[in-house]
Amino acid sequence: MMKWEQLLSARRWGSTKELDHEEARSEFQRDYDRLIFSSPFRRLQNKTQVFPLPGSIFVHNRLTHSLEVASVGRSLGRIFYNKLRKSKPDINTRLPLIEETGNIVAAACLAHDLGNPAFGHSGEAAISHYFEQGEGQKYREWLTPEQWADVCRFEGNANALRILTHDFKGKGQGSFSLTYATLAAIVKYPCASIAGHEKKQIHRKKYGFFQAEQESFRVLADALGLEREEGQNLIYKRHPLVYLVEAADDICYNIIDLEDAHRLKILSTEEVESLMMGVCDDDSLPKRLSAIEDAEARISLLRAKAISRLISECSEVFFREQTAILEGNFNYALLDRISEPYLSAVNLIKKISRERIYKHPTVVQIEVAGYKVIGGLLEEFVPAYLNHNRTSYQAMLVDLMPRQFYTDNTDVYSKILSVLDFVSGMTDLYAVELYRRIKGMTFPSLA
Repeated sequence: MMKWEQLLSARRWGSTKELDHEEARSEFQRDYDRLIFSSPFRRLQNKTQVFPLPGSIFVHNRLTHSLEVASVGRSLGRIFYNKLRKSKPDINTRLPLIEETGNIVAAACLAHDLGNPAFGHSGEAAISHYFEQGEGQKYREWLTPEQWADVCRFEGNANALRILTHDFKGKGQGSFSLTYATLAAIVKYPCASIAGHEKKQIHRKKYGFFQAEQESFRVLADALGLEREEGQNLIYKRHPLVYLVEAADDICYNIIDLEDAHRLKILSTEEVESLMMGVCDDDSLPKRLSAIEDAEARISLLRAKAISRLISECSEVFFREQTAILEGNFNYALLDRISEPYLSAVNLIKKISRERIYKHPTVVQIEVAGYKVIGGLLEEFVPAYLNHNRTSYQAMLVDLMPRQFYTDNTDVYSKILSVLDFVSGMTDLYAVELYRRIKGMTFPSLA
């Protein structure tokens, strides 16, 4: 069984310094601060969440989504600690860092989308498509099966860990130097790509680290005492706090996507109110709603109540199932184990979202654009960076890549990852503008 004493490690990545309990108390808050002031986090402001980036009507982007997930995650962590302290009054003496659970989860929530490329999940699909079915197929013979699985199933989850631990050129050692606990709480699928996409196992539905970061994750997992599965491939059970990070993400996108769909008039006020009411548990709500004329204000009230109820439900599941979670035997998302009637209400929201929101023309258009733009950039930059005898055109393309994304390694896999570091880090707007310029559709100006 995994032990909280190990799991709540405040040791920083890239450092061997052991901290005493008093020093460690502020380290997880520092993780949060380091992330919120970082360039990769700020770039999330111009990355698509679901709908096209805001114009005159505000909808969520990756940055606002991450901030909201962090808020929910902190509440989930704090509620767990309060429940634990109530059931075990001496818990602070035995586990001095357990009260930091909310701070660890909040920091991990901030970072959970750092690795997502432009254009939402279609950006991931576009990268995978380039290698699996596009011009990138020709590089397969130069990669191991494990490395090939990395690029053919490109994962924002694995890319987030790379961003946070990789020593990018000129950026110093240790990258963000986050604590071990925060780093592990980000990795929803703690396995290699070759072992991922096992739909029956929650910790293997996707994958959590590239081959380039496999040894780094092994060091992280072993230090924290994560349970490892037997077998040739590197597969660990989740860090328990991953469940809270995942729940915070699930709660936010299920409820907030409804709010955005209402703003864009994809769903009517009556439809959204009905869906959200199913998740609320407040007998005074009908009377309160009747006194509010503004539709957006009504939806905002319901959104707050729905999120509050789901936080309560998920925290209860986590507290109740903590033994199975610590043993690595809990094979569910917390939101999938909440009580009725809330579970049925959430499942209905998911169904409507799939049918009415995620297939809406504006969402599909973004996905199509992502394929075209990301695929087009890879077609230009991958062969340019990998070619030892570059044409003058390819040399100019490579000069467009910031030096931090260069690598001293000469193998094909490392060079491909360098290009993916560059392309996946782009915002939607920058990717579109660069694509247009290198394709000759627009010209740069000095102004």
